[in-house]
Amino acid sequence: MSLLKRITTDPEVCHGAACIAGTRIPVSVILDNLAAGSSREEILKNYPSLSLADIDATLAYAALLAKEEHLAL
Repeated sequence: MSLLKRITTDPEVCHGAACIAGTRIPVSVILDNLAAGSSREEILKNYPSLSLADIDATLAYAALLAKEEHLAL
């Protein structure tokens, strides 16, 4: 998936958490915003360095993770 090229991990950036490439915005922050009900437009307003494609990449990344692990909730 070309979208996943927008996600990077670097031990020197955000303690190695998955982030949007070229930023220090962790994927988890975007997911937390979406889970809290923030619209894509609100997220883009609050994080102007992001694009719609970055949000799409975040969702694609989360979907892949969900296929790999089962959480006991």
